[in-house]
Amino acid sequence: MRVVIQRSGEAFVTVDGKVTGAIDSGYVLLVGITHTDTEDDVRYVANKVANLRLFEDADGKMNLSVLETGGAVLSVSQFTLYADTSRGRRPGFSDAARPEQAEPLYERFNEELRNFGLQVETGVFGAMMDVSLVNDGPVTVIVESK
Repeated sequence: MRVVIQRSGEAFVTVDGKVTGAIDSGYVLLVGITHTDTEDDVRYVANKVANLRLFEDADGKMNLSVLETGGAVLSVSQFTLYADTSRGRRPGFSDAARPEQAEPLYERFNEELRNFGLQVETGVFGAMMDVSLVNDGPVTVIVESK
């Protein structure tokens, strides 16, 4: 499992011009799932995302998690995170999980984040989405389960 975390001041995702999820402050998550991922990977990454300290404290040091700041999460499924660009000019996506496997794990991941008490907004799994955000910092990190 691979998640790109972008600390955001505000963000929203639209599908066919309709907003499907929006947050004020917190994280935008681009969530990729590979065919070997399990619920253990989901729990590991959700715990890491919820508790990772990417927000500044009063001294300007990254010592606060999204939980501690009261931030929210905008979670967007992103199979292209598993693109293989090692050959040719067109990426291959054989490392990305098939939708029938990925969607339940993606939904479980969002539920795990909610279990931490986070507000979780989402896009629409498998849809063409437009994601707009103000990347705060900018701060962008990648979390992987393996």
